[in-house]
Amino acid sequence: MKLFRTRPLRRRGAERGMTTAEYTVGTLGACTVGGVLVKVGQSEWFGELVQGLIEKIPGLIPGL
Repeated sequence: MKLFRTRPLRRRGAERGMTTAEYTVGTLGACTVGGVLVKVGQSEWFGELVQGLIEKIPGLIPGL
């Protein structure tokens, strides 16, 4: 008795380039987001925002 495949076989070799391209796009995206976060973190207004939040923390904790 012969069994027939219901799906055609996929060629794995054709997928290797696409997988590499997807990793490349993901890596570039992550580096871009990281670069933007570094720039925002170095800005003056962000530093003032963080400093203001840190100064307010003792007032939020009862007993300090």
